[in-house]
Amino acid sequence: MNPTATRLIDACEQLLCKIGSIEELTARRVAMVAGTTPSSVSYHFGSQEQLVIAAAERVYKRLNAERLSLLNSAAQRASPNPPALEDIIAALIGPSVRWSLEPGSKYPVLSHFTSMAQRSRDPELYRSIIEGIEHHRVFIPYFRLLAPWLNEAEIGWRISCALGIRSQVTRSRLRNEVLANHAIDFSDAEEVIAHIVDVVAPMFRKAS
Repeated sequence: MNPTATRLIDACEQLLCKIGSIEELTARRVAMVAGTTPSSVSYHFGSQEQLVIAAAERVYKRLNAERLSLLNSAAQRASPNPPALEDIIAALIGPSVRWSLEPGSKYPVLSHFTSMAQRSRDPELYRSIIEGIEHHRVFIPYFRLLAPWLNEAEIGWRISCALGIRSQVTRSRLRNEVLANHAIDFSDAEEVIAHIVDVVAPMFRKAS
């Protein structure tokens, strides 16, 4: 990638982690941090919106790399047996939970990206990221080893449900605290992950 384009993505990512609202982001601010001119945003990316998408795509790749690293580590620990069901689920949902609670993480980039996608007049720009599933499909063979009575579609649906639970937990902390009667410490990532795993795991177990 062109060095100026890389600096623009770096600057955009940095600002998205600092601002409270996506409206605070401007091409001028991004260009100032990147040490270039505002016109370079449209020159290299076509628009500020597409620059944000490029920044979010890079952050998503890091998140998914962490997810796959956890999955591979779980598989290596258990080899030659399949990894534990709980470890597979934790690898799937854990990074998002940790990032959402970790000060200094890049999670705000993804939050602003989601906000932009919901309001965009051109949803096609976001489709490849929002609807991308290949990094989730990697988990299917592992779940099938532990739940061979489930077909691929049934496992895919359960993965979708698990991700939905994760999204509700990471986006609605105050509501979750009230619904859980403050019995769960939603500021403790490992406790939150453990509770999500407890809820999701039975989806992949055979009913007795």
